[in-house]
Amino acid sequence: MIIGEAGQAVQAVWGGDILGERGRVYGGGGGGGGQFKMDPEELASVIGLWEDELDKIVKDGDKIQLISNLVQAPGKDTVSGGYVSTTIDSIAALQTQNDSMRKYVQGYIKKLKEAQTKTVATDQGMADPFRTV
Repeated sequence: MIIGEAGQAVQAVWGGDILGERGRVYGGGGGGGGQFKMDPEELASVIGLWEDELDKIVKDGDKIQLISNLVQAPGKDTVSGGYVSTTIDSIAALQTQNDSMRKYVQGYIKKLKEAQTKTVATDQGMADPFRTV
């Protein structure tokens, strides 16, 4: 069971209960908090999924660039030139959207890794009093 905005985001990207029975994302109910809790293993798994998604976005960007480089007018007439111009404009819009997704996912991964570092440090700090010398 996945709850809250974080869980909905995971479901939107990967569909279903991607984290399995063990993986739960607990989100605040109705607003403003923007917080969720995961154990370090679950967080590492989510980071891995986002990194996989980033790889796909980068590969898509490479394909978009390749397609852009291959566009040629089928003829030397005005209509053919208009076709190429419209095609190039569409490809440029697609590239802009791909760049935006890539930057968003890179930023999100950075935030998740920062949260992971803080979680590990907090867990270690809380465990210190229970360690025997």
